[in-house]
Amino acid sequence: MPKPHQASPAPPPPTPLPLSLAILPPRTCPLATALLALLSLLLATALWLALVLSPAQASLASSSSSSALSYAAAADEALSAADASSPLSLGHIVFGIAGSAHLWPRRREYVRLWWDPSSMRGHVWLDAGAPGPSAPGEDSLPPIRVSEDTSRFRYTNPTGHPSGLRIARIAAEAVRLVGGGAARWVVLVDDDTVLSPDNLVAVLGKYDWREMVYVGAPSESHSANTYFSHNMAFGGGGVALSFPLAAALARTLDVCIERYPRLYGSDDRLHACITELGVPLSREYGFHQWDIRGNAHGILAAHPIAPFVSIHHVEFVDPIYPGLNSLESLELFTKAMKTEPMSFLQRSVCYDVKQKLTFAISLGYVVQVYPSVLLPPELERSERTYIAFNRMSQRTEFDFDTKEIQKSMCKKPVLFFLKDVWKDGNITRGSYIRSTDRDDLKRKVFCFRSSPLPDIDEIQVSASPLSKRWHLAPRRLCSAVKGSINGTLFMFVRQCGRGAFGSASDSLD
Repeated sequence: MPKPHQASPAPPPPTPLPLSLAILPPRTCPLATALLALLSLLLATALWLALVLSPAQASLASSSSSSALSYAAAADEALSAADASSPLSLGHIVFGIAGSAHLWPRRREYVRLWWDPSSMRGHVWLDAGAPGPSAPGEDSLPPIRVSEDTSRFRYTNPTGHPSGLRIARIAAEAVRLVGGGAARWVVLVDDDTVLSPDNLVAVLGKYDWREMVYVGAPSESHSANTYFSHNMAFGGGGVALSFPLAAALARTLDVCIERYPRLYGSDDRLHACITELGVPLSREYGFHQWDIRGNAHGILAAHPIAPFVSIHHVEFVDPIYPGLNSLESLELFTKAMKTEPMSFLQRSVCYDVKQKLTFAISLGYVVQVYPSVLLPPELERSERTYIAFNRMSQRTEFDFDTKEIQKSMCKKPVLFFLKDVWKDGNITRGSYIRSTDRDDLKRKVFCFRSSPLPDIDEIQVSASPLSKRWHLAPRRLCSAVKGSINGTLFMFVRQCGRGAFGSASDSLD
């Protein structure tokens, strides 16, 4: 036995395991291991779906196959219609008019100005049912539909409004509603848009609707075009989609707009999804977003040489004609537009060389008489009587040719505004009355001459109809002064002859 105070001997060290046994994991239950692996796989899958797929996409995935089939069937039905090669008519166009229940009681009067229920089809799409009782003449308006709920889609733009999601989907809802049949185009406008249906048919008739075609125009505002796109059709002026494009867009729209939650509104969402399909904008100069405020005279007096199709934001501009309120002005405006659609707002220039006067006509709107000879390049520019919708007014804010307002009293034109228009056989006659702001005495004192045409109170303009192919190669119209009787000056406007130099050149020689 050990002696007192003597330590016991240390135990022997453990015998090391062979290398092959040392690297093996400890023994576990095979069933538990399998269950743990299965739970890990399920958890990873759930996390991946939560990160990659939003709730909207998950709900859309289940219905995408059936929607794709229905939209494809609609496109096939339109392409195989019996009259697929006949000339385009209003019956081939499906209109989608974007509105809101709050504003519709007021803005329906703008739609009433151009809508014809006997020859047009489409719907007004509101965010809720129209409030209050039906207005008189409700049958003269397009039927109302309430848009589908869009709360399942993401919207993260800090300055816009989620209504852009609802309005962007009108194209898809319209395609689903009409199915196909004789539809060739889907045209989207706003409830404060004024449209020329006849000119719309003429312009769209230039294109092969059986292909994917995207027609419209960008904004007048350079800032708006820079922010959104110079190649985007702005919806207030109108967006025209050939039916194959509308059907293809409808098949992909819900999934597509979920990729762009930070976009501002509806037009840029449509443009993004159309760009994904590879379709460029076909620009038409008669579509007008009208991103302006104030006096629209400068734009109306210098309209592009192209068929007028639309104007927008009519509540933000002054009354078009003096002495009338906004709605009365639009009633006269659309009366002139319907009387002779193709020549409406088309311009002509001629001269009285002896009196050194320039006559600049904008049919259906105004005759301007300048107290000097101004050449056509100067008259082509739009006088900036307006400001942009963002309240900017400098020249660089506008994406078209402009000029400063003429401030010199001695160089200002005398204005004769449209008072009435009517048909006389195939001739369109318009009565243009002298503006009451004559300043005759001031001109005599400061300019050493009287106002142009001091004895004329009315100019009566007679215009012959344009050929049905004028819009394919448009040209400024020709005109001439025919003389005066009892305070009325008579002028005649016509399409220039194929070999003619034009009224401007002819009257200067």
